[in-house]
Amino acid sequence: MNRLVRQAAARWLADGRPAAVVSVVDTRGSVPRLAGTHMLVSAGQCIGTIGGGHLELQAIAEAKDLLGGGGEPRQVHYPLGPALGQCCGGAVTLRFARLDAQALAAWPQPQPLFHLQLYGAGHVGTAIARVLTTLDVRVDWIDEREDMFPREFIDGSLGDDCAQRIRVTAVDAVEGEVATAPPGAFYLVLTHSHELDLRITEAILKRGDFGFLGLIGSKTKRARFEHRFEQKGIPLDRIRRMTCPIGIEGIAGKEPELIAVSAVAQLLQRCG
Repeated sequence: MNRLVRQAAARWLADGRPAAVVSVVDTRGSVPRLAGTHMLVSAGQCIGTIGGGHLELQAIAEAKDLLGGGGEPRQVHYPLGPALGQCCGGAVTLRFARLDAQALAAWPQPQPLFHLQLYGAGHVGTAIARVLTTLDVRVDWIDEREDMFPREFIDGSLGDDCAQRIRVTAVDAVEGEVATAPPGAFYLVLTHSHELDLRITEAILKRGDFGFLGLIGSKTKRARFEHRFEQKGIPLDRIRRMTCPIGIEGIAGKEPELIAVSAVAQLLQRCG
């Protein structure tokens, strides 16, 4: 993801390692990556991707030519079909520049795809957290049972970047954490207790400014919860914004890993 590529660029710059930044600055039609995508190229290593295939091979060669003294920063336009034989059918304009302080300053810090509060460190919660380690997101992972969190999310073995993006929180009154989320945050509620799920979901619904609220469970669970929320005076239109069961349609199976992929795909649908 662009965040990790930019972090690598900052390290290489600090170390004085010669490199080039390849940036997608314009696209037309069907293309493999969008404007704002960056790739880092040194004499012996590439970090990130601007789309793979013949386009990327040409881009790496162009970047290495620049590093070898082949002129000034430049932009090159690539019609993917006529020039490279790729079937995408679109066109991409790439900028090639040496990695320096000016290039890094012009490289904006990528914004997370979404901010998620993930309630529950059981099998499904853990599977979801592991999928999310591969994405540029911010996650507050919350459970009242500290010993349920996998060790790798606590001991730093996943790296500083992951620890910054997925923050593990063990507290007794977990529903109180709802108030700490930013407006428009996403929520997934999948704890070990239906009563705890009820309290957390109630707090989210009362707050009302959620971008997505997913509650694990069956249609029967949803009906029971909806009845309880109506009794508590929560507006019906707000209750109907709750998603339960979670996950996109068409993925069969109840294994935690399958539920995790389906649930994360649903979150990505909502952040576009």
